[in-house]
Amino acid sequence: MMHESVPDAFLATLAAIVGPSGLVTGAELRGRPASWTRPEEPCAAAALVRPRTTQEVSLVLAACHAAGHPVVPRGGCTGLVDGILCNAAEIALSLERMGGIESVDPLAMTMVARAGTTIAMVQDAAQAEGLMFPLDLGARGSATVGGTIATNAGGLRVLRYGMMREMVLGLEAVLADGTVVSSLRPLIKNNTGLDPKHLFLGTEGTLGIVTRAVLRLRPAPAGYATAFLACPGVDAAARVLARTQAAFQGRVSSFEGMWPGYYRLMTEPGRFAPPLPREHPYYALVEIECVPEEEPRIHALLESLMEAGDILDAVLAASEEQRRGLWRIREAVEMLVPAGFGRPFDVSVPLSAMHDYVAAATRAVAAIRPGAGAVAYGHIGDGNIHWNTTPLGDPALEAQVDAAIYGPLTALSGSVSAEHGIGLAKRGKLGLSRSDSEVAVMRAVKQALDPRRILNPGKIFLG
Repeated sequence: MMHESVPDAFLATLAAIVGPSGLVTGAELRGRPASWTRPEEPCAAAALVRPRTTQEVSLVLAACHAAGHPVVPRGGCTGLVDGILCNAAEIALSLERMGGIESVDPLAMTMVARAGTTIAMVQDAAQAEGLMFPLDLGARGSATVGGTIATNAGGLRVLRYGMMREMVLGLEAVLADGTVVSSLRPLIKNNTGLDPKHLFLGTEGTLGIVTRAVLRLRPAPAGYATAFLACPGVDAAARVLARTQAAFQGRVSSFEGMWPGYYRLMTEPGRFAPPLPREHPYYALVEIECVPEEEPRIHALLESLMEAGDILDAVLAASEEQRRGLWRIREAVEMLVPAGFGRPFDVSVPLSAMHDYVAAATRAVAAIRPGAGAVAYGHIGDGNIHWNTTPLGDPALEAQVDAAIYGPLTALSGSVSAEHGIGLAKRGKLGLSRSDSEVAVMRAVKQALDPRRILNPGKIFLG
């Protein structure tokens, strides 16, 4: 029996490397979803390979490289840009059997983790040592170290700690031909020419497959102050952010924004109780790393901002339960799909341009046809807007939605992908955020490291 262009003899070769339980085919494979965004669609790969060690990853890739069989890496399958979609001529490769924390150095505040380890496991291991791993995102229980490195994940604390790139000190990766590149030095400063680890951060598994990483940890905050604010608009919220950052020496870890359409949707009856009235023009969730003794300063700052007119109303969480309740309004974005807003977007624009951009794009989507709509929210402190729009079921109409949201970004020096990557979903949009010369450099690196183009083919680039 042939699996499209992958012969049974080659699958037997892979099984000999990873063992019979390491190769998944047939009905068992079809029982796995294509991705988180396509739960009803089965994984279409010829086979799923599940190595246990870096050496097995190396042997699998060497075999695929020699035979010319394409390989699609799969992490926690929580991506939103179809970066792990496969066809029947491709081999899917999962590091789900390569999880676990290898070591933690609490004095140096570093950790070595295998690529299949979930972010929640990394956070728990850091917490056990009185430390924190700053990356945090809604999919923390499924997203993996390898996947978040491959996509340079962002999340809820980018404002203070940066994206995944800032949390990786070193890594180990396997190239398309099976060569193992190991750079697991736990050094913050290592200024020795080109740093190979950056070839694998944010490149979506197109240049190599990460197998282990040295992660940078931080001291656990002594506490948080979390406030839910109503503002006259995003420009006023930007002033709130600037004053709060100055007052607390850059200790604002999160500054999340919600336009009224999103807030009203999340606080409809049967969802979440609204912490503030639903008629305000803009909402923000701000979290500051601080100690309880600083609470009077926070109250004084909020009062000053209200007197200045930049805050219309505010509620400050008085307990951890209240804090979590405020965060649920922002984090429970899965509720948007059953509410009719199932088509996601992820863009960046400068904070100064955000008000006009969102207003114009919202109007443009609503004008496409009756019933079309968009809600906006996101990590406003770092310029990242998430959109969810109503699926229109017509490619021509969806193209008009794309144009409304992506079209203005070039003139604004914005990005078509703030944190989700390119994958298949946005590869035709890359030119809106990258120049021809930048794309040419990307293609040259791809050609140098993967000349047979077997690693995650078709992702990021058109053609």
